[in-house]
Amino acid sequence: METKETKLISKTKGGKVAQMFSQFMERVAKFEEINDAGNRYLVSFRQGLEFIRRPPIENTSELFKKVVKTNNTHRMQSYIEAGYVHTSNRCENLNKLNTSHIQLLGNVSKAKNIIVELENLVEDVKLALEAAIETEYISNLDPISPTSNEDDIVSIVPEKPKDVDYATMVAVVYSMVKQDYVMQEKIVTSLNLNTSSGELESYCLMWSLRPFINDEIMHQAWKLIS
Repeated sequence: METKETKLISKTKGGKVAQMFSQFMERVAKFEEINDAGNRYLVSFRQGLEFIRRPPIENTSELFKKVVKTNNTHRMQSYIEAGYVHTSNRCENLNKLNTSHIQLLGNVSKAKNIIVELENLVEDVKLALEAAIETEYISNLDPISPTSNEDDIVSIVPEKPKDVDYATMVAVVYSMVKQDYVMQEKIVTSLNLNTSSGELESYCLMWSLRPFINDEIMHQAWKLIS
């Protein structure tokens, strides 16, 4: 399915740096999709872990004892021995827990590949920008003018060329996305059966809030290819 980001990228026109920028943002959009999936997997992991280790029912009350005595069947005894959890539910949530963890590990691996691609594009944009500025400088320099001086040469180079806008945004966005990825990797690698409820809550909150991503800057980045 064609996303809004893909449609914007398809409309992008311009020089080499501009085209690289659109490729860069296309991969950023892919990272966003991976992030959303990871958030769902983390919530699923939390739900599964919280279910299998939830505290047992309070069984010291007189009412509870009467209920058990009145319904003292084999099924009731099995339920009590299982920690007041249906065996099928426990198995289901153990499977859910395991599946979610595997999905999170796979998600981080995919995100890492995107980060490598983004890093390569950052370097490519840097080299292309240097070449573009050098070409701009040479094409505007008048070699036969005897009155050319350093001040004239400096004024020839654009003070803020469009390519610089793209390159600057690439550097800023890459820094944010890389920090977001590092946070996600640390969260996933720290998950285990002993992860506390407080830790899980903090992990889910951090993954959802994405503290290293500045929404305003991301909006400006997408505007550059609109």
